[in-house]
Amino acid sequence: MASWDVQFMMLALENARLAAGRGEVPVGAVVVADGQLIGWGCNDRKSTGAVLGHAELNALRMAAEALGDWRLPKKSTVYVTLEPCIMCAGALLQARVGRIVFGCRDPKFGALRSLYCLAEDPRQSHRAGVEEGVLKELCESGLQLFFENIRSGSPS
Repeated sequence: MASWDVQFMMLALENARLAAGRGEVPVGAVVVADGQLIGWGCNDRKSTGAVLGHAELNALRMAAEALGDWRLPKKSTVYVTLEPCIMCAGALLQARVGRIVFGCRDPKFGALRSLYCLAEDPRQSHRAGVEEGVLKELCESGLQLFFENIRSGSPS
């Protein structure tokens, strides 16, 4: 695991904490191109009432605005605390992301390892490298604590 992977995943975790503080499922994402942070986001479905309010989509939107193009550079990397769902994995492939790094798997919705391997499917016109497990324990613990608090009726 490269030191920059840890550094950028820590930024994704900061975004996840922002989401949790707003009562959102704590998932955060950042987009990096040429070593520069060009987009970030966290889940905001509850506060916006928008089904598309996933961390990855919010980060992609910001990156596209920063670049003035929906296509990301070939060597771009997206760091996300939780394995992307089908919708987000599709958006990452559409944006031509070169690499996707995620913290922990999502056994119910994960589309890169858990349920599907969309980013590496040879039938796709664009494929992305996938790395999992960067700061896995921190990513898992934030989600576990959030859902334990919901089940117990405690504030997040």
